[in-house]
Amino acid sequence: MARVDYFHDPNAPKANSLRPAVSAFVQDNAGRLLMIRRTDNEKYAIPGGQQEAGETLTQAAAREVLEETGINVEVTGLIGLYSNPAHVIAYDDGEIRQEFSICFRARAVSGDLRTSAESKEVLWVDLDQLGGLDIHPSIRLRIDHALEKREHPYFT
Repeated sequence: MARVDYFHDPNAPKANSLRPAVSAFVQDNAGRLLMIRRTDNEKYAIPGGQQEAGETLTQAAAREVLEETGINVEVTGLIGLYSNPAHVIAYDDGEIRQEFSICFRARAVSGDLRTSAESKEVLWVDLDQLGGLDIHPSIRLRIDHALEKREHPYFT
C-alpha cells in the first residue's frame, strides 16, 4: 500500500483514523543504528508498525522489528510518545491517519539481516552517515531523542 506523509503541511487532508503504532531504536555493539528503507515511501526509518489486537506495545515492537529486519530484540526502555496532529499519513485506500506512535529502545539478541514486504533494504548505519539518508522528519526526531539519552521520555 502506498503512502504520502504530510508534515506541518497546510494543504494536508484531514485525518479520518488514529491507530496505535510502535517503533524501535536498536543499536549494535559498535553503536550502529538498525534501519530499513521502506517499500511504501522509499524513505529510511527505524523499524516499526501497527500494534495488533492481542499483543502488548512491547510485543508489537519486537514483532515489527523481527518482521521487517530479521533481528530479534528485547525492549529495554521508552524513548517517547509521538502524537503530532500536524503529521498525517494518507494511504491509497482512502485512510488518512494521524500520527500516534510509541518509540522504544531495544537491544538486538539474535538474527540475521533480511528484507521483507515492508523493507526493501535493511542495514546497520553508522551514526555519522544519518545525514546522508532520506529520513522523514518525524523519524529523525525519534532518532535524535534516542541519541540524547533523555532522563524522561518525550511526549506530545
